[in-house]
Amino acid sequence: MNPQALADLSSRLPELRLLTEPGDLEHYGRDWTRRWTPAPLAIALPASIEEVQGIVRWANQHHVAIVPSGGRTGLSGGAVAANGELVLSLARMNRVLGFDVVDRTLTVQPGISLEAVHTVAREHDLIYPVDFAARGSCSIGGNIATNAGGIRVIRYGNTREWIAGLKVVAGNGELLDLNRGLIKNSSGYDLRQLMIGSEGTLGIVVEATLRLTDPPPASQVMLLALPDMDALMQVFALFRARLSLQAFEFFTDVALKHVLAHGAQRAIDGDYPYYVVTEFDATDERAQEEALSVFEQGVEQGCIADGVMAQSDAQAAALWRLREGITESLAAHKPYKNDISVRIGAVPGFLQEIQALLTREYPQMEVVWFGHIGDGNLHINVLKPASLADAEFIAQCEHVTKLLAETLQRHGGSISAEHGIGLVKRAYLESTRSAAEIALMRGVKVVFDPNGILNPGKLFA
Repeated sequence: MNPQALADLSSRLPELRLLTEPGDLEHYGRDWTRRWTPAPLAIALPASIEEVQGIVRWANQHHVAIVPSGGRTGLSGGAVAANGELVLSLARMNRVLGFDVVDRTLTVQPGISLEAVHTVAREHDLIYPVDFAARGSCSIGGNIATNAGGIRVIRYGNTREWIAGLKVVAGNGELLDLNRGLIKNSSGYDLRQLMIGSEGTLGIVVEATLRLTDPPPASQVMLLALPDMDALMQVFALFRARLSLQAFEFFTDVALKHVLAHGAQRAIDGDYPYYVVTEFDATDERAQEEALSVFEQGVEQGCIADGVMAQSDAQAAALWRLREGITESLAAHKPYKNDISVRIGAVPGFLQEIQALLTREYPQMEVVWFGHIGDGNLHINVLKPASLADAEFIAQCEHVTKLLAETLQRHGGSISAEHGIGLVKRAYLESTRSAAEIALMRGVKVVFDPNGILNPGKLFA
């Protein structure tokens, strides 16, 4: 690259913060995958929409690729800068811009954390219902870029259900104001929804208007121990039929072992192969009695082996930690992650098939399962043996992922449920999307980013 390019950027945008120290390049050049060596050109931290537009126009002129960056908590390599790209971090654009009491919307900059949005919503006696364990470090812009889901999808849906409007800087530097907070808008294509889940390949989110809603009714949390895999869907069907579920999350005994070793407290004596944390509406004594009745029915049917109901907010938080603490507890083991989904109705047959696949293909490796069984989303984490070199471990895992992608294709599933495609899963996109769809996606990319500067190499090569 022309060595004067960065000097030109500084000249055009004299207030722009630019970082070039090796520690900053490493910090901002990677996400949680840790599989690629960060090698960005520099880190730009704009403080305004105008600076974002100026960066994009500069990048087009100098043919510099841009990697948009939020909290970098992604697990697909979507925020990795390993080939001399300019990282455009939105960390400084992290303010609340406005609350509309009538529309019940909150307008924010993209760098604000999900946890901060939750806090502001509560101050107005409302909630922003998208939620997951990385709430303190992930950013709203990143959530939008991957259409993040999390633990409440069964009740509230994914991020896209809660985005009333977006301002986006497209690949040519033009500012797009999409949907403007309207509830009804049938005036052509909904480009707002096209941007959600596009992984920063079509535009850079610079402002988001979020829909808020009423807090859920008082709830109760249960931890259930299950005797086998077949019981998972039996218990889900039983609880969904009689209770109003807010969440239904499962994990295995292997996951429990790791989260207990990481500091969580055991809540049920004995060892069982599968566990469920479920939360449901419990506004009065009658609802609590109904929950106990459902539990007893599950015990009688043999699909529930044991369980415990939280007796306080602190105990409810402790039960949730058994599920939410899993990812952090596995981090030191350099897990290879699969984030997959199938229709809820296809889950039983799919579970049996991939259980056999993983047992056969990973005889010497520890495999940790957990996920959002109530919306068909499973997380599979393969832990690297200490004796195995990183490259060999990745090669073995990618061989199995190819087989997993073929299995998903037969079941009509997706290789990425909520983490995005990024670099990690782009080789398997064809298992989820047809050749015709991918061709159209490439065409859309050219329209919004004619010079291909936005997050190149992500989603598809």
